[in-house]
Amino acid sequence: MNTVRGRTERAVDVVCFGVIAPATLLIVEDLPPWNTGATVSRVDEFISDDAAIVATLLRRWEVRSALIGTTLGDDPQGRQASQRLRDMGIVGEFPTSPDVRTPYELNISDRSGGRTYFWKRDPEVLATLDTADLSSIRGALALYADWYDGDHVLRPLREARRLGVRVFFNIENGHEDPQFVARYAPYVDYAQAITDAAQKGREWRDVAALLLRAGIGTVLVTMASQGCAAADSSGWVQVRAPELDVVDACGAGAALSAGYLYGLLKGWSMDVCLRFAVAASSLSCTDVGPKAFPIHEVRSLAASLSVETGSSLA
Repeated sequence: MNTVRGRTERAVDVVCFGVIAPATLLIVEDLPPWNTGATVSRVDEFISDDAAIVATLLRRWEVRSALIGTTLGDDPQGRQASQRLRDMGIVGEFPTSPDVRTPYELNISDRSGGRTYFWKRDPEVLATLDTADLSSIRGALALYADWYDGDHVLRPLREARRLGVRVFFNIENGHEDPQFVARYAPYVDYAQAITDAAQKGREWRDVAALLLRAGIGTVLVTMASQGCAAADSSGWVQVRAPELDVVDACGAGAALSAGYLYGLLKGWSMDVCLRFAVAASSLSCTDVGPKAFPIHEVRSLAASLSVETGSSLA
């Protein structure tokens, strides 16, 4: 922390941990059959994975965000990504090395709102997470990480627990593996999950109850176009997604995470945080690529959303 005119100023508010991968997004009308093609209507480029997206969106809302990520390759893509993150004001080192090749992600979205993606994530790149500097976690208000990076995230989760920093963990459908839940739950304060791998079929209340019993304090369960529910020991709230013209859903889950974290930083209640998160995620889907709409627009939409509440799931 830094001292400014007699008061203590926090170096960062939220630290995000994960792979850094330059991404390209292509928008098509329909995914073509194999061995044919399709006309691309729009193209966007951004820095992925979810940790980088969350850090970027929060920074656009003037949150002091840091990113602890993988080492990038000492190649044009890696050097460009490193500089781009600095230019956006994200706190972090973003080193490059000739010993690794920069990860890459290609997303293809169609008018149905669905997407197909391709990853290039070499094991030697993921291994650089194990030696990444964790010092920015000290003094932060929250740490974000997700399950894509496997056991590489246990080290920062444990460090956050040791330092008393709240952890927001995107567990997706990892709750389907009891051993995975048992390994991660002791370090998680807030978990974001989906009902199942296809986001259909399983009741959100069952998922939330399972993770609450595992010791996680607050559980969010996303349900795509049906919105999102959140539950803690005192009760639950479900916020319905608004009917908007969906252009692209790429990064919608990360936008919801960023929105909820923003509310936590403001000290909002669970229902207000969830309203804002669903509104932020929904608005992001009306443009190409992950987008942070102006705060006043998000709050205006959030105030109009349909909400249900209930007592404890226990």
